[in-house]
Formats: sequence, structure tokens, C-alpha cells
Amino acid sequence: MTTVNALKIRNQLGEVLDLLDKDKDPILITKSKKIRAVLIRYEDFQTRFLDKQADEEKEKFIRQVKSHSAPSLIPEDPLVTLRRLRGHED
Repeated sequence: MTTVNALKIRNQLGEVLDLLDKDKDPILITKSKKIRAVLIRYEDFQTRFLDKQADEEKEKFIRQVKSHSAPSLIPEDPLVTLRRLRGHED
């Protein structure tokens, strides 16, 4: 993983971004010899954060829908009911 100081980011941002594209590894950004931030590619951000957040929201929505759904009035499997209604009793 590459480490770059904040001054280089300020003065040579284009080169740092090119390095990020070339290596595809996160770049640690330091200030006063302390790691202060991490620069990652947008694709990595999307995969690690946005897609994960969307999956969590989807799961939350599914749980809400399931908690509000009414219980089935027919105790049998829907496929069996459909076959019986179509006259295909086994």
C-alpha cells in the first residue's frame, strides 16, 4: 500500500490519482507523519459501502414486508391448491 503526504496530494493530485488507477490499491494519506485518511477507487467505494448499504436497506424492507403480511387462509401449499383448482389432483 502506498503512503502519500497531504502536501503531495495538494500539489500533485493528478499523479496520485493516476497511481491509484494503476495500482488499484488504497493510498494512505499522512499529515505530520500520522495516517489521516485513505484514498480508494470509486469502484471499491461502491462495492464496499454503497452496495453493502443497498443490500442492508433491501433486507430491512423485506423484513418489514414479511412482518406486515397476513397469514395464509389456506393451510396447504399454493402449488397443490393451484393444481387442485386446475383439476390435476394427484
